[in-house]
Amino acid sequence: MSIIGIEELPPRLAGGRTLAGLDLGDKTIGVAVSDRGLSFAHPRPVILRKKFSADAAQLLAQLEKDNVGAIVLGLPVNMDGSEGPRAQKSRAFARNMATLSDLPFVLWDERLSTVAAERTLIEMDFSRKKRAGKIDSAAAAFILQGALDRLQSLGQASLDR
Repeated sequence: MSIIGIEELPPRLAGGRTLAGLDLGDKTIGVAVSDRGLSFAHPRPVILRKKFSADAAQLLAQLEKDNVGAIVLGLPVNMDGSEGPRAQKSRAFARNMATLSDLPFVLWDERLSTVAAERTLIEMDFSRKKRAGKIDSAAAAFILQGALDRLQSLGQASLDR
């Protein structure tokens, strides 16, 4: 596993492989997975964090089930473009996953993804309690959709399916 640029994704997604998006939180990991056509991000249930080995096992099982070929990991960049402790945690997560999987990671600027996800859930009239259980996967879907849109704009998402 390695960290790659988004331009390097298409060969990893050939043969109907999907793309996953992750939003790392302290208590949960938000997960979203693309359709096989790499057009739409679909939220999946969050992973409740326990310890890294358990989290990784649950995540890898989900990714295998969804035929994932690569992962887009939200990188919490500060508004001024600098990286703080949360960004370092995301990079460490990718490094630790490298010991368990050959899936490549793309780091994706996740600025304001949680804010956008929360606004969407509010517009959908989700209660505060229901939003709390869905916010991280909704944020993962926003992160993933941004990457999917970028692939489309690069003209590289039209793979042989």
